[in-house]
Amino acid sequence: MAGVRNFAIVTASYWGFTLTDGAIRMLVLLHFYSLGYTPFMLAFLFLLYETAGIFANLGGGWLAARFGIPRMLMTGLSLQIAGLLLLSALNPTWSTTLSVAWVVAAQGVAGVAKDFTKTASKSAIKATSEGGSGQLFKWVAWFTGSKNAMKGFGFFFGGLLLETLGFRGALWLMAGLLGVVLANIALCLPRELGKAKASKSFQELFAKSRAVNLMAAARIFLFGSRDVWFVVGLPVFLYSQNWHYMEVAGFVAAWTIGYGLIQAIAPSVVRRSADGLSREVPEARLWGVALTAIPVALALALDHSGIARPDLLITVGLCVFGFAFAVISSLHSYLILAYAGSKKAAEDVGFYYAANAGGRLLGILLSGALAGWGGIAACLWGSAIMLTVCLGITFMLPSVRTQQPIPA
Repeated sequence: MAGVRNFAIVTASYWGFTLTDGAIRMLVLLHFYSLGYTPFMLAFLFLLYETAGIFANLGGGWLAARFGIPRMLMTGLSLQIAGLLLLSALNPTWSTTLSVAWVVAAQGVAGVAKDFTKTASKSAIKATSEGGSGQLFKWVAWFTGSKNAMKGFGFFFGGLLLETLGFRGALWLMAGLLGVVLANIALCLPRELGKAKASKSFQELFAKSRAVNLMAAARIFLFGSRDVWFVVGLPVFLYSQNWHYMEVAGFVAAWTIGYGLIQAIAPSVVRRSADGLSREVPEARLWGVALTAIPVALALALDHSGIARPDLLITVGLCVFGFAFAVISSLHSYLILAYAGSKKAAEDVGFYYAANAGGRLLGILLSGALAGWGGIAACLWGSAIMLTVCLGITFMLPSVRTQQPIPA
Protein backbone atom coordinates (compact mmCIF):
# COMPACT_ATOMS: atom_id res chain seq x y z
CA MET A 1 0.00 0.00 0.00
CA ALA A 2 2.94 2.35 0.58
CA GLY A 3 3.78 2.10 -3.13
CA VAL A 4 0.23 3.08 -4.11
CA ARG A 5 0.29 5.99 -1.66
CA ASN A 6 3.61 7.31 -2.98
CA PHE A 7 2.47 6.89 -6.58
CA ALA A 8 -0.69 8.89 -5.82
CA ILE A 9 1.29 11.69 -4.15
CA VAL A 10 3.76 11.96 -7.04
CA THR A 11 0.97 11.90 -9.64
CA ALA A 12 -1.07 14.61 -7.90
CA SER A 13 2.01 16.80 -7.51
CA TYR A 14 2.94 16.39 -11.15
CA TRP A 15 -0.61 17.32 -12.12
CA GLY A 16 -0.18 20.66 -10.35
CA PHE A 17 3.16 21.24 -12.02
CA THR A 18 1.86 20.28 -15.47
CA LEU A 19 -1.14 22.61 -15.16
CA THR A 20 1.24 25.57 -14.85
CA ASP A 21 3.57 24.25 -17.55
CA GLY A 22 0.75 24.15 -20.12
CA ALA A 23 -0.52 27.55 -19.01
CA ILE A 24 2.92 29.16 -19.40
CA ARG A 25 3.24 27.92 -22.97
CA MET A 26 -0.15 29.33 -23.97
CA LEU A 27 0.47 32.60 -22.10
CA VAL A 28 3.79 33.19 -23.83
CA LEU A 29 2.60 32.10 -27.28
CA LEU A 30 -0.58 34.18 -27.36
CA HIS A 31 0.83 37.20 -25.53
CA PHE A 32 3.79 37.61 -27.84
CA TYR A 33 1.91 36.74 -31.02
CA SER A 34 -0.50 39.56 -30.17
CA LEU A 35 2.54 41.86 -29.94
CA GLY A 36 3.44 41.05 -33.56
CA TYR A 37 6.14 38.40 -33.16
CA THR A 38 6.70 36.20 -36.24
CA PRO A 39 6.27 32.38 -36.10
CA PHE A 40 10.05 31.85 -36.04
CA MET A 41 10.49 34.40 -33.24
CA LEU A 42 7.81 32.56 -31.27
CA ALA A 43 9.69 29.31 -31.77
CA PHE A 44 12.90 31.01 -30.64
CA LEU A 45 11.26 31.94 -27.32
CA PHE A 46 11.13 28.20 -26.49
CA LEU A 47 14.68 27.46 -27.70
CA LEU A 48 16.42 27.46 -24.31
CA TYR A 49 13.38 25.77 -22.69
CA GLU A 50 13.95 22.65 -24.79
CA THR A 51 17.75 22.86 -24.94
CA ALA A 52 17.97 23.06 -21.16
CA GLY A 53 15.66 20.07 -20.96
CA ILE A 54 18.17 17.85 -22.76
CA PHE A 55 20.80 18.38 -20.07
CA ALA A 56 18.25 18.58 -17.24
CA ASN A 57 16.97 15.10 -18.04
CA LEU A 58 20.45 13.60 -18.08
CA GLY A 59 21.45 15.39 -14.88
CA GLY A 60 18.05 14.84 -13.30
CA GLY A 61 18.26 11.09 -13.74
CA TRP A 62 21.71 10.98 -12.14
CA LEU A 63 20.70 13.32 -9.31
CA ALA A 64 17.48 11.37 -8.61
CA ALA A 65 19.52 8.19 -8.24
CA ARG A 66 22.07 9.98 -6.06
CA PHE A 67 19.82 12.06 -3.79
CA GLY A 68 16.38 10.48 -4.14
CA ILE A 69 13.25 11.32 -6.08
CA PRO A 70 11.57 13.67 -3.53
CA ARG A 71 14.52 16.08 -3.51
CA MET A 72 14.49 16.25 -7.31
CA LEU A 73 10.75 16.92 -7.32
CA MET A 74 11.19 19.76 -4.85
CA THR A 75 14.08 21.18 -6.89
CA GLY A 76 11.98 21.11 -10.06
CA LEU A 77 9.02 22.80 -8.39
CA SER A 78 11.25 25.49 -6.86
CA LEU A 79 12.79 26.24 -10.25
CA GLN A 80 9.34 26.49 -11.85
CA ILE A 81 8.31 29.07 -9.25
CA ALA A 82 11.50 31.01 -10.01
CA GLY A 83 10.76 30.86 -13.75
CA LEU A 84 7.24 32.20 -13.23
CA LEU A 85 8.51 35.09 -11.13
CA LEU A 86 11.19 35.91 -13.71
CA LEU A 87 8.55 36.08 -16.45
CA SER A 88 6.36 38.32 -14.28
CA ALA A 89 9.25 40.81 -14.00
CA LEU A 90 9.19 41.40 -17.78
CA ASN A 91 8.87 45.15 -18.44
CA PRO A 92 6.71 46.20 -21.45
CA THR A 93 8.93 49.26 -21.97
CA TRP A 94 11.99 47.12 -22.75
CA SER A 95 13.27 46.74 -26.28
CA THR A 96 12.31 43.69 -28.33
CA THR A 97 15.85 42.28 -28.06
CA LEU A 98 15.94 42.60 -24.27
CA SER A 99 12.40 41.23 -23.91
CA VAL A 100 13.20 38.18 -26.04
CA ALA A 101 16.44 37.53 -24.13
CA TRP A 102 14.60 37.81 -20.80
CA VAL A 103 11.81 35.44 -21.86
CA VAL A 104 14.28 32.94 -23.31
CA ALA A 105 16.23 32.94 -20.03
CA ALA A 106 13.07 32.51 -17.94
CA GLN A 107 11.91 29.73 -20.24
CA GLY A 108 15.30 28.08 -19.79
CA VAL A 109 14.72 27.94 -16.04
CA ALA A 110 11.24 26.53 -16.66
CA GLY A 111 12.71 23.94 -19.03
CA VAL A 112 15.11 22.67 -16.37
CA ALA A 113 12.24 22.65 -13.88
CA LYS A 114 9.97 20.63 -16.13
CA ASP A 115 12.47 17.95 -16.96
CA PHE A 116 13.81 17.60 -13.41
CA THR A 117 10.22 17.11 -12.29
CA LYS A 118 9.26 14.77 -15.14
CA THR A 119 12.32 12.53 -14.81
CA ALA A 120 11.85 12.23 -11.06
CA SER A 121 8.11 11.59 -11.39
CA LYS A 122 8.40 8.90 -14.06
CA SER A 123 11.25 7.23 -12.19
CA ALA A 124 8.94 7.06 -9.17
CA ILE A 125 6.58 4.82 -11.15
CA LYS A 126 9.31 2.20 -11.52
CA ALA A 127 10.33 2.63 -7.88
CA THR A 128 6.79 2.19 -6.53
CA SER A 129 5.42 -0.47 -8.93
CA GLU A 130 5.32 -3.90 -7.33
CA GLY A 131 2.90 -5.79 -9.58
CA GLY A 132 4.99 -6.76 -12.62
CA SER A 133 4.71 -5.60 -16.22
CA GLY A 134 0.91 -5.49 -16.17
CA GLN A 135 0.74 -3.02 -13.31
CA LEU A 136 3.69 -1.06 -14.71
CA PHE A 137 1.97 -0.55 -18.08
CA LYS A 138 -1.27 0.53 -16.38
CA TRP A 139 0.49 2.94 -14.04
CA VAL A 140 2.61 4.41 -16.84
CA ALA A 141 -0.47 4.82 -19.06
CA TRP A 142 -2.53 6.40 -16.29
CA PHE A 143 0.28 8.71 -15.18
CA THR A 144 1.20 9.83 -18.70
CA GLY A 145 -2.40 10.17 -19.85
CA SER A 146 -3.62 12.09 -16.83
CA LYS A 147 -0.56 14.33 -16.98
CA ASN A 148 -1.25 15.26 -20.60
CA ALA A 149 -4.94 15.81 -19.88
CA MET A 150 -3.88 18.18 -17.12
CA LYS A 151 -1.54 19.94 -19.54
CA GLY A 152 -4.53 20.42 -21.83
CA PHE A 153 -6.42 22.06 -18.98
CA GLY A 154 -3.29 24.17 -18.54
CA PHE A 155 -3.53 25.47 -22.11
CA PHE A 156 -7.12 26.51 -21.49
CA PHE A 157 -6.18 27.83 -18.03
CA GLY A 158 -3.44 29.96 -19.57
CA GLY A 159 -5.77 31.49 -22.16
CA LEU A 160 -8.41 32.15 -19.51
CA LEU A 161 -5.95 33.76 -17.09
CA LEU A 162 -4.49 35.93 -19.87
CA GLU A 163 -7.92 37.38 -20.58
CA THR A 164 -9.01 37.74 -16.94
CA LEU A 165 -5.88 38.50 -14.88
CA GLY A 166 -3.44 39.62 -17.54
CA PHE A 167 0.08 38.33 -18.14
CA ARG A 168 1.63 39.26 -14.78
CA GLY A 169 -1.34 38.40 -12.56
CA ALA A 170 -1.62 34.94 -14.12
CA LEU A 171 2.04 34.21 -13.39
CA TRP A 172 1.77 35.28 -9.75
CA LEU A 173 -1.29 33.10 -9.18
CA MET A 174 0.45 30.03 -10.60
CA ALA A 175 3.56 30.61 -8.50
CA GLY A 176 1.38 30.57 -5.39
CA LEU A 177 -0.32 27.31 -6.43
CA LEU A 178 3.04 25.62 -6.94
CA GLY A 179 4.13 26.71 -3.47
CA VAL A 180 1.31 24.59 -2.05
CA VAL A 181 2.37 21.58 -4.16
CA LEU A 182 5.98 21.98 -3.01
CA ALA A 183 4.95 21.91 0.64
CA ASN A 184 2.94 18.71 0.04
CA ILE A 185 5.96 16.89 -1.44
CA ALA A 186 8.21 18.01 1.41
CA LEU A 187 5.79 16.70 4.03
CA CYS A 188 4.47 13.49 2.48
CA LEU A 189 7.12 11.60 0.47
CA PRO A 190 9.84 9.40 2.04
CA ARG A 191 13.24 10.99 1.37
CA GLU A 192 14.91 7.70 0.38
CA LEU A 193 12.50 6.94 -2.49
CA GLY A 194 14.41 6.07 -5.69
CA LYS A 195 17.92 6.29 -4.24
CA ALA A 196 20.51 4.05 -5.91
CA LYS A 197 24.20 3.88 -6.71
CA ALA A 198 24.63 6.54 -9.39
CA SER A 199 27.02 6.32 -12.36
CA LYS A 200 30.53 7.58 -11.66
CA SER A 201 31.42 8.88 -15.14
CA PHE A 202 29.82 10.45 -18.20
CA GLN A 203 30.79 7.41 -20.23
CA GLU A 204 28.84 5.17 -17.86
CA LEU A 205 25.92 7.60 -17.87
CA PHE A 206 25.64 7.46 -21.67
CA ALA A 207 26.50 3.76 -22.09
CA LYS A 208 22.96 2.42 -22.07
CA SER A 209 21.68 -0.87 -23.45
CA ARG A 210 20.94 -1.17 -27.17
CA ALA A 211 17.21 -1.23 -26.47
CA VAL A 212 17.34 1.97 -24.38
CA ASN A 213 19.45 3.68 -27.05
CA LEU A 214 16.98 2.70 -29.77
CA MET A 215 14.02 3.90 -27.69
CA ALA A 216 15.78 7.25 -27.17
CA ALA A 217 16.42 7.61 -30.91
CA ALA A 218 12.79 6.76 -31.71
CA ARG A 219 11.61 9.29 -29.11
CA ILE A 220 13.49 12.12 -30.82
CA PHE A 221 11.55 11.70 -34.05
CA LEU A 222 8.24 10.72 -32.42
CA PHE A 223 7.90 13.92 -30.44
CA GLY A 224 9.52 16.03 -33.12
CA SER A 225 6.72 14.81 -35.42
CA ARG A 226 4.11 16.25 -33.07
CA ASP A 227 5.74 19.54 -32.14
CA VAL A 228 6.60 20.39 -35.74
CA TRP A 229 2.94 21.28 -36.26
CA PHE A 230 1.61 21.59 -32.70
CA VAL A 231 3.73 24.29 -31.06
CA VAL A 232 3.75 27.13 -33.61
CA GLY A 233 2.26 25.93 -36.89
CA LEU A 234 -1.21 24.99 -35.63
CA PRO A 235 -1.93 27.98 -33.33
CA VAL A 236 -0.72 30.45 -35.98
CA PHE A 237 -2.75 28.68 -38.68
CA LEU A 238 -5.93 28.74 -36.60
CA TYR A 239 -5.38 32.38 -35.65
CA SER A 240 -4.94 33.21 -39.36
CA GLN A 241 -8.33 31.55 -40.00
CA ASN A 242 -9.97 34.19 -37.76
CA TRP A 243 -10.10 32.06 -34.63
CA HIS A 244 -10.00 34.06 -31.37
CA TYR A 245 -7.50 33.54 -28.53
CA MET A 246 -9.87 31.43 -26.46
CA GLU A 247 -10.90 29.37 -29.48
CA VAL A 248 -7.26 28.58 -30.29
CA ALA A 249 -6.44 27.86 -26.65
CA GLY A 250 -9.65 25.84 -26.29
CA PHE A 251 -8.89 23.58 -29.24
CA VAL A 252 -5.27 23.02 -28.22
CA ALA A 253 -6.50 22.27 -24.70
CA ALA A 254 -9.24 19.90 -25.87
CA TRP A 255 -6.80 18.09 -28.18
CA THR A 256 -4.32 17.62 -25.35
CA ILE A 257 -6.98 16.50 -22.87
CA GLY A 258 -8.34 13.95 -25.34
CA TYR A 259 -4.81 12.81 -26.12
CA GLY A 260 -4.19 12.30 -22.42
CA LEU A 261 -7.40 10.35 -21.91
CA ILE A 262 -6.54 8.00 -24.77
CA GLN A 263 -3.07 7.50 -23.30
CA ALA A 264 -4.64 6.51 -20.01
CA ILE A 265 -6.72 3.74 -21.63
CA ALA A 266 -3.99 2.58 -24.03
CA PRO A 267 -3.46 -0.75 -22.19
CA SER A 268 -7.05 -1.71 -23.06
CA VAL A 269 -6.58 -1.16 -26.82
CA VAL A 270 -3.14 -2.76 -27.13
CA ARG A 271 -2.51 -6.50 -27.26
CA ARG A 272 -0.61 -7.55 -24.15
CA SER A 273 1.82 -10.36 -23.34
CA ALA A 274 2.92 -12.05 -20.14
CA ASP A 275 6.58 -11.18 -20.81
CA GLY A 276 5.77 -7.51 -21.45
CA LEU A 277 7.49 -7.23 -24.85
CA SER A 278 6.61 -9.94 -27.41
CA ARG A 279 3.25 -8.37 -28.32
CA GLU A 280 3.87 -4.80 -27.19
CA VAL A 281 6.77 -4.16 -29.60
CA PRO A 282 4.84 -5.35 -32.72
CA GLU A 283 1.91 -3.22 -31.57
CA ALA A 284 4.20 -0.17 -31.47
CA ARG A 285 5.17 -0.88 -35.08
CA LEU A 286 1.56 -1.35 -36.20
CA TRP A 287 0.38 1.88 -34.62
CA GLY A 288 3.45 3.63 -36.05
CA VAL A 289 2.40 2.71 -39.59
CA ALA A 290 -1.12 4.06 -39.02
CA LEU A 291 0.20 7.27 -37.46
CA THR A 292 2.62 7.99 -40.32
CA ALA A 293 -0.18 7.85 -42.89
CA ILE A 294 -2.26 10.58 -41.23
CA PRO A 295 -0.11 13.72 -41.82
CA VAL A 296 0.56 12.52 -45.36
CA ALA A 297 -3.20 12.32 -46.04
CA LEU A 298 -3.82 15.76 -44.49
CA ALA A 299 -1.01 17.42 -46.43
CA LEU A 300 -2.27 15.94 -49.71
CA ALA A 301 -5.83 17.04 -48.94
CA LEU A 302 -4.68 20.62 -48.34
CA ASP A 303 -3.22 20.73 -51.85
CA HIS A 304 -6.76 20.86 -53.22
CA SER A 305 -7.70 24.54 -53.37
CA GLY A 306 -11.42 23.81 -53.39
CA ILE A 307 -11.60 23.11 -49.64
CA ALA A 308 -14.02 25.63 -48.16
CA ARG A 309 -12.94 25.21 -44.51
CA PRO A 310 -9.31 24.10 -44.28
CA ASP A 311 -9.40 24.82 -40.55
CA LEU A 312 -12.06 22.11 -40.07
CA LEU A 313 -10.06 19.65 -42.18
CA ILE A 314 -6.97 20.24 -40.06
CA THR A 315 -8.73 20.14 -36.68
CA VAL A 316 -10.65 16.94 -37.46
CA GLY A 317 -7.61 15.30 -39.04
CA LEU A 318 -5.39 16.17 -36.10
CA CYS A 319 -7.92 14.67 -33.71
CA VAL A 320 -7.49 11.37 -35.59
CA PHE A 321 -3.72 11.89 -35.41
CA GLY A 322 -4.04 12.49 -31.67
CA PHE A 323 -5.73 9.13 -31.07
CA ALA A 324 -2.97 7.12 -32.78
CA PHE A 325 -0.23 9.31 -31.33
CA ALA A 326 -1.59 8.84 -27.81
CA VAL A 327 -1.52 5.05 -28.10
CA ILE A 328 2.00 4.85 -29.52
CA SER A 329 3.30 7.46 -27.08
CA SER A 330 1.92 5.47 -24.16
CA LEU A 331 3.48 2.31 -25.57
CA HIS A 332 6.87 4.00 -25.88
CA SER A 333 6.63 5.38 -22.34
CA TYR A 334 5.97 1.85 -21.09
CA LEU A 335 8.71 0.24 -23.20
CA ILE A 336 11.47 2.50 -21.87
CA LEU A 337 10.60 1.42 -18.32
CA ALA A 338 10.35 -2.21 -19.43
CA TYR A 339 13.83 -2.03 -20.97
CA ALA A 340 15.34 0.09 -18.16
CA GLY A 341 17.58 -1.56 -15.60
CA SER A 342 15.84 -1.66 -12.23
CA LYS A 343 18.87 -0.40 -10.25
CA LYS A 344 19.43 2.67 -12.41
CA ALA A 345 15.96 3.25 -13.79
CA ALA A 346 16.16 6.98 -13.02
CA GLU A 347 19.27 7.34 -15.17
CA ASP A 348 17.75 5.33 -18.04
CA VAL A 349 14.58 7.41 -17.87
CA GLY A 350 16.62 10.62 -17.73
CA PHE A 351 18.61 9.58 -20.80
CA TYR A 352 15.39 8.72 -22.65
CA TYR A 353 13.68 12.00 -21.82
CA ALA A 354 16.80 13.93 -22.76
CA ALA A 355 16.18 12.49 -26.22
CA ASN A 356 12.52 13.51 -25.83
CA ALA A 357 13.61 17.10 -25.16
CA GLY A 358 15.91 16.95 -28.18
CA GLY A 359 13.00 15.86 -30.33
CA ARG A 360 10.82 18.68 -29.04
CA LEU A 361 13.60 21.18 -29.70
CA LEU A 362 13.96 19.94 -33.26
CA GLY A 363 10.20 20.00 -33.74
CA ILE A 364 9.80 23.51 -32.35
CA LEU A 365 12.53 25.02 -34.52
CA LEU A 366 11.16 23.29 -37.61
CA SER A 367 7.64 24.35 -36.67
CA GLY A 368 8.62 28.00 -36.71
CA ALA A 369 10.70 27.68 -39.88
CA LEU A 370 8.24 25.54 -41.84
CA ALA A 371 5.18 27.54 -40.73
CA GLY A 372 6.83 30.71 -41.97
CA TRP A 373 7.92 29.08 -45.23
CA GLY A 374 5.05 26.83 -46.29
CA GLY A 375 2.35 27.11 -43.64
CA ILE A 376 0.64 24.19 -41.94
CA ALA A 377 1.07 21.92 -45.00
CA ALA A 378 4.86 22.16 -44.77
CA CYS A 379 4.64 21.35 -41.06
CA LEU A 380 2.60 18.22 -41.84
CA TRP A 381 5.15 17.00 -44.41
CA GLY A 382 7.86 17.52 -41.81
CA SER A 383 5.82 15.43 -39.37
CA ALA A 384 5.44 12.61 -41.90
CA ILE A 385 9.19 12.47 -42.55
CA MET A 386 9.98 12.31 -38.84
CA LEU A 387 7.43 9.55 -38.27
CA THR A 388 8.93 7.52 -41.09
CA VAL A 389 12.33 7.64 -39.37
CA CYS A 390 10.75 6.77 -36.02
CA LEU A 391 9.00 3.79 -37.56
CA GLY A 392 12.25 2.50 -39.06
CA ILE A 393 13.93 2.62 -35.65
CA THR A 394 10.98 0.82 -34.05
CA PHE A 395 11.58 -2.16 -36.33
CA MET A 396 15.03 -2.56 -34.73
CA LEU A 397 13.68 -2.89 -31.18
CA PRO A 398 14.14 -6.29 -29.50
CA SER A 399 10.91 -8.10 -28.65
CA VAL A 400 12.56 -10.36 -26.09
CA ARG A 401 14.00 -9.25 -22.78
CA THR A 402 17.75 -8.74 -22.70
CA GLN A 403 17.94 -7.48 -19.10
CA GLN A 404 16.54 -8.53 -15.78
CA PRO A 405 12.78 -9.18 -15.98
CA ILE A 406 10.30 -6.92 -14.28
CA PRO A 407 9.35 -8.53 -10.97
CA ALA A 408 6.10 -10.51 -11.30
